[in-house]
Amino acid sequence: MRLPRHISGQALALSLKRLGYQKTRQTGSHLRLTTSSENGEHHITIPQHEALRVGTLAAILDDVAQHFQISRDELLEQLFG
Repeated sequence: MRLPRHISGQALALSLKRLGYQKTRQTGSHLRLTTSSENGEHHITIPQHEALRVGTLAAILDDVAQHFQISRDELLEQLFG
């Protein structure tokens, strides 16, 4: 599945709530999300930009997919499918 091109940091944070991520803090324009569901605790930082750069989005999604031990395509399907 192709990466979305115009997704904001806020929209990504809302999508990640489906996987159990919750906002734990905000520093400037960056959100810190944490999940403590399966596979232990995991933290990610998301910039609150209007549209995330493709490389930034890919890195965040790769990190989340690795934590849940699924492929990035499976993660994209769960979040945006």
